[in-house]
Amino acid sequence: MDENRCCGAGLCAQELPDVFDQGEDAVVVVLEENPPAELAERLEAVTFACPSGAIRLVRE
Repeated sequence: MDENRCCGAGLCAQELPDVFDQGEDAVVVVLEENPPAELAERLEAVTFACPSGAIRLVRE
């Protein structure tokens, strides 16, 4: 998550509230650095939908 690129749209926090949240400044923060594998499809969708491209999905 690149907080400098985040535009605060909040789509990720709405879709995956256990993984992302928004601070008072509307910038999204990552709550879960290593989300469960069953969220992979939803994480991909959120990454693609991020209007500012602030989310990067890294698979290990």
